Amino acid sequence: MTPQVYLRKGKEESLMRRHPWIFSGAIDHIKAEDESEITEGALVEIYTRTGDFIALGHYQIGSIAVRVLTFDKEPIDQAWWNRRIAVAYDVRRTLGLTDNPDTDCYRLVHGEGDGLPGLVVDIYGTVAVVQCHSVGMYLARQDIARAILAAYGDRITAIYDKSSQTVPFNARLGAVDGYLWGSSDHSAHVVTENGEKFLVNWEQGQKTGFFLDQRENRELVKRYSKGRTVLNTFCYTGGFSVYAMAGGAEKVCSVDSSERAVVLATENMKLNFGPQANFTETAADAVEYLKNIEDKYDLIILDPPAFAKHHKVLGNAMQGYKRLNARAISQIRPGGILFTFSCSQAVSKELFRTMIFSAAAIAGRNVRILHQLTQPADHPVSIYHPEGEYLKGLVLYVE
Repeated sequence: MTPQVYLRKGKEESLMRRHPWIFSGAIDHIKAEDESEITEGALVEIYTRTGDFIALGHYQIGSIAVRVLTFDKEPIDQAWWNRRIAVAYDVRRTLGLTDNPDTDCYRLVHGEGDGLPGLVVDIYGTVAVVQCHSVGMYLARQDIARAILAAYGDRITAIYDKSSQTVPFNARLGAVDGYLWGSSDHSAHVVTENGEKFLVNWEQGQKTGFFLDQRENRELVKRYSKGRTVLNTFCYTGGFSVYAMAGGAEKVCSVDSSERAVVLATENMKLNFGPQANFTETAADAVEYLKNIEDKYDLIILDPPAFAKHHKVLGNAMQGYKRLNARAISQIRPGGILFTFSCSQAVSKELFRTMIFSAAAIAGRNVRILHQLTQPADHPVSIYHPEGEYLKGLVLYVE
């Protein structure tokens, strides 16, 4: 028998609106033949207090107790996984990403946005990189790999599981990264994004190896870079730097606190433009670096890691974002362009704009919003799960 989760009276309302999360406080009781059936990652059926079926999902320990997979009473078998991955593939095909010689890296599965909460799959050329953020998804990883192969056939040569850092630590799964199918004999691969080349290392890089969610925003940086002196802070592998140089920037400086990131940024610049191009990289704390840049730069990119992973630290995070942006706004050259981002899910679009308003007021300069940015369409947001819109960005013109 599949364990049955019964909700407290009235707690089914968000599920009736197809929100895919059930919080632990909403659960009245769980029915199971044996306690061992309700371990973390188990498939459970969800019922109202009066016994009406609502959904099926993965059980987990924590504030989000169930992540919903389907609102239909159906078997979660290989055919089910194949259908879900096939739909995700069709979305990317519709976006023109599955057969595009200019862009061979993109996101195939974006968690709740693709009806698969707790799962991320990124494509790098002929390799799929799987990252599980829940125990249920981790336990289903072989089914997921088979579903990817069913969708792509021989266009996929390897499937790499990179879940060891993202599955819940307290589940004690002993997760080790490695190939679920096929193999690769290179530690770094060259992928193409909008015609630009990047070295990607999914085995040792952050996330799945590259930040695919800034693809369209990098293209916008390219449009604004001609003749400008560009500062790319929190540069990681130098994505924005490469696009800025490709757009005709006079000079590009990349800054990151990680020595390894700075080395990668240099390699990517050389890969695209050779060693003679006018670029520099600095391993330094970006917040400190911005203290004294005077008016050297007329295009600055602020793309920090998530300052607020949880609502509890939101206040401190907003102060950090404000200080960072105030420094950049006060020191950018007149007529300068500032690209500023937050990838914290806890920071709403409204909160982000209010923070930028405060930073501009502190800097005491006239600032115009030219663009409001978000994540690209291969990182879709479910209409029932607005929290999935995590990336916020503004392009500002500073007088």
